[in-house]
Amino acid sequence: ISSNTKPVVQEFQRVELSCIIKSTTTPNPRIEWKKIRGGETSYVFFDSKMQGDFVTRAEILSRTSLVIKNTTRMDTATYRCEVAAPDDAKIVDEINIQLTVQVKPVTPRCRVPKAVPVGKTATLHCHENQGYPESTYSWYRNSEPLPTDSKSNPKFRNSSFSLNPGTGTLVFAAVHKGDTGRYYCIATNDAGSAKCEEQEMEIYDLNIGGIVGGILVVVVVLVLIMLGICCAYRRGYFVNSKQTGKSYKTPAKPDGVNYIQTDDEVS
Repeated sequence: ISSNTKPVVQEFQRVELSCIIKSTTTPNPRIEWKKIRGGETSYVFFDSKMQGDFVTRAEILSRTSLVIKNTTRMDTATYRCEVAAPDDAKIVDEINIQLTVQVKPVTPRCRVPKAVPVGKTATLHCHENQGYPESTYSWYRNSEPLPTDSKSNPKFRNSSFSLNPGTGTLVFAAVHKGDTGRYYCIATNDAGSAKCEEQEMEIYDLNIGGIVGGILVVVVVLVLIMLGICCAYRRGYFVNSKQTGKSYKTPAKPDGVNYIQTDDEVS
């Protein structure tokens, strides 16, 4: 039997996996420990010796229990204690113990848009992939926690955001000036929490009048340029200089050729 079949411990802490023999008539029953992870089985304690990387960080306590002195995230697995007692009525017995090693989150990666025009959508991202169990996420603006839905809190009734704690995504359907501020995210699990650095998001007015005015100025400039080119063509500024002289000359009268006047020329 075991005093705890589902122990939970934080990474780098000590843990005891208890395997208790209530009674036996066999003087020296054979004890083996196996680790089952990802469908693969490996020895932890076999032939009265620790195996693999457990040699330097694990030991057998009270002849049967397994103690891991410095747990790591890779120790999360099912451990099987097998007892072989040839002189007993039940020759072989075993018990499975599910060990969970919790890992604190690391600093999450946060992405916050620097500037967004009023009325546009905005998405803020927060994620980390080292913590175990998986982290949940919360967002803060100017050190004030944000609810999962802005409509659930009268303080944020002018906003239009929703937060997914499982993915860390904060989505604004249409930002307004009051959404300007310094944002940061905290990743949390049973082992602890971690925070990303604050990032500024500015909400600015989109100057439609200025944009239209700028377009009109460009159009006017283009029209003036086209008019100038047309005037230049009309005044001959772009005519080829070779064509400015006399383009046609009367052929000279060849030597020895006399023209005869016709009656029509005389009349």
